[in-house]
Amino acid sequence: MKYFRNVDEILDFAIKEEEKARDFYLYLAKRVERPAMQESFKEFAGEEQKHKERLLEVKEGKRSAKKVEEVPDMKMSDYLVDVTPKKDMDYGDALILAMKREKAAYRLYTRLAEVVDDENLSKVFKSLASEEAKHKMAFEVEYDEHYMSEN
Repeated sequence: MKYFRNVDEILDFAIKEEEKARDFYLYLAKRVERPAMQESFKEFAGEEQKHKERLLEVKEGKRSAKKVEEVPDMKMSDYLVDVTPKKDMDYGDALILAMKREKAAYRLYTRLAEVVDDENLSKVFKSLASEEAKHKMAFEVEYDEHYMSEN
């Protein structure tokens, strides 16, 4: 993991990661054909934007942690091969890519929650990890119900 000198560096890093996630979902929204999935990816981009805004508020001292929810892990992404984004990506590959990214975001926030000394900040990261786990589960359910049943 990257070495951080202070809390601001941790928060700046997390904010940039949320920006990347938002941009990634907007990218996918332009590349999938199913209108429902285009909308879904746009909604996830909006969720990542909310995460960014929440982190900015934490950094500015305007917000504290919220309740952490436990999210079941279907572990589907553990058994799928990695895919890289491409212009002609099919629906299943887009879902796999999204699952893998959400899993990585979950791991990032879980790890950040472990390394910070500030209890409130740790709770913020745990809460964000929980939200990323929800995103991953939504993609796993979509993959299982729609993609797997069609193939």
